[in-house]
Amino acid sequence: MAGMKNTTDSQFWKGKRVFLTGHTGFKGGWIALWLQDLGAEVTGYSLAPNTSPSLFEIAAVGNGMQSVIADIRDRQRLIQEVARARAEIVIHMAAQPLVRESYVDPVSTYETNVMGTVNLLEAVRQTPGVKAVVVVTSDKCYENREWHWGYSEKSALGGDDPYSSSKACSELVTASYRKSFFNPATYADHGVAVASGRAGNVIGGGDWSKDRLVPDALSALLGGGNLMLRNPYSTRPWQHVLEPLNGYLTLAQALYTEGPKHAQAWNFGPYEFSDRSVGWIVERLHALWGNPVAWEPDTGLNPHEAGYLKVDYSMARAVLGWSPKLDLDTTLQWIVDWTLAHRDGDAMREMTLAQIRGFRSLPDYQPSSQNERVGQSLYSMPS
Repeated sequence: MAGMKNTTDSQFWKGKRVFLTGHTGFKGGWIALWLQDLGAEVTGYSLAPNTSPSLFEIAAVGNGMQSVIADIRDRQRLIQEVARARAEIVIHMAAQPLVRESYVDPVSTYETNVMGTVNLLEAVRQTPGVKAVVVVTSDKCYENREWHWGYSEKSALGGDDPYSSSKACSELVTASYRKSFFNPATYADHGVAVASGRAGNVIGGGDWSKDRLVPDALSALLGGGNLMLRNPYSTRPWQHVLEPLNGYLTLAQALYTEGPKHAQAWNFGPYEFSDRSVGWIVERLHALWGNPVAWEPDTGLNPHEAGYLKVDYSMARAVLGWSPKLDLDTTLQWIVDWTLAHRDGDAMREMTLAQIRGFRSLPDYQPSSQNERVGQSLYSMPS
């Protein structure tokens, strides 16, 4: 697998039966369309979209797949649907994905993010024929020590807020099921390879989630008025949503074709030079739009959110042959292009598929300066 071309293999995915949870969400909608375009037979399982508009609706994501609207917390229904789909590959993305919402409703956050993972892995355990499972968590699963080194897959798990700790719990559940029921040492008996994927701060067209930077900035551009920023000077590592999705698909293919060799946790993060402040991202988006909107700091009381956090993706690069493709300016331009197309009434299923196909056709990104070429592994600290 090392050294493989950094793109998904349409020949591999054609006809594969994929069970995808969370297909009505932002990331889930993008990967559902990608899988459809690759020729996979996709069954989605998720609650109805929780925003209006939503990517699921405006890009007609459900048109090329089987869409089941149900709750990940309903274990028996989930078991039935995984069996009905005769799933070969399972990608688990259903989640309560917002830090601030986890403060409002921590119980639901844990029920969805922790027990949802338990339910999904129970469904896999009871469904013959599943070969590969990717459980998607978050970079926030790590114990955040507020340092500037990248966290490796062996770094300590943690999380101060309910969302972050729920993702750490999901990782522990995944690791426990892998050791207890899908142990690589007994792969010949069960035939299932289970891994997890960690990424964060993903941005892209079609995200209307509340309390997220890019949706708020675009909303201000579309509707006018000032933009309130909670942490305008905080720096984050940003990446287009297609980057980690490419990682999850690459990982799923590796699990299917090479079995337990890749059954572990994996990081999928952006290049070092994608670190920019919240204020910089907003001002760059507005410049690309051509209509700057004023912003001001939000001085109200806000719940604690983790500061700077990034992951070291050197293992994915060395072993899976995965690396980011888009520089940050191109990422932001694609978001502006997508949003303007939606504003102008374009066919958004076609627009979204066009960006997916454009991404797939790109070579690996080659940084233009020596500073940009610094590998993230050089910034990694031992756990």
